[in-house]
Amino acid sequence: MAGIRMIDIAVNLTDGMFKGIYHGKQCHVSDIATVLNRAWAAGVTRIIVTGGSLEESREALAIAETDGRLFCTVGVHPTRCKEFEESGDPEKHFQALLSLAKDGIQKGKVVAIGECGLDYDRLHFCPAETQKKYFEKQFELAYITKLPMFLHMREAAADFCEIVEKNKDRFTAGVTHSFTGSMDDSIKLLSFDKMYIGINGCSLKTTENLDVVKGIPIERMMIETDSPYCEIKNTHAGIGFVKSTWPSKKKEKYDQECIVKGRNEPCLVKQVLEVVAGCKGINDVANLSRTLYHNTCR
Repeated sequence: MAGIRMIDIAVNLTDGMFKGIYHGKQCHVSDIATVLNRAWAAGVTRIIVTGGSLEESREALAIAETDGRLFCTVGVHPTRCKEFEESGDPEKHFQALLSLAKDGIQKGKVVAIGECGLDYDRLHFCPAETQKKYFEKQFELAYITKLPMFLHMREAAADFCEIVEKNKDRFTAGVTHSFTGSMDDSIKLLSFDKMYIGINGCSLKTTENLDVVKGIPIERMMIETDSPYCEIKNTHAGIGFVKSTWPSKKKEKYDQECIVKGRNEPCLVKQVLEVVAGCKGINDVANLSRTLYHNTCR
């Protein structure tokens, strides 16, 4: 597939799995460089490293500074919003995020505020009221920095859209990533004219998911892996559209020539591209990749 250029908008390179650590146990060496080289070879030209807490955003920025093709986000994930209050001074915590974002913008590295939003699927990590309060607060970061927003919405479409609606003049653009919602949810999101939808393996599990993706215009879409999570599995509805494969081995038998079984990585964003093309009946995959690439750059 010549002429394919992709940007993976969501890679959790701060995750322990890329350091070879699974469930607290070291299984193999840290292999970020190997993972990145595989991505570049697959046609990925830029990667956005996800920040999901103040500490993680700092680490994401440090990783982004190691390569000209890496960028990052700064923000607090809904499941971690308790950190504002646990810091003892929520306003000071907010200011620390803001100064980190400004520092990263100066370095040409921070390209979005996030990952922020609402996650009602995992309320055991953080109650809904706390999530809503600090989701809303992070629109201030977007407003001050003029950056777009990298958003998370799980099982929370009504409250999420209400907060976005209320703050729609405070951010320039946004992408609701790892989208797993219904057709109605996608229509609601697309009614915000500056909202894009991020598609990954989790967005492509069922035939219902594929029907929803079919209805999302490619002009309003971006692709991602959300690795090391959200891989496209053999049980997924879109697996028949996947053309690109890599040899894989279990983490215990680590081999740098192979991907680790069960660990998603950015080269596999090509599979997401293939499934999107397949379910939409698009034969010119290079042209599709160009549209998605320009959406992301814009």
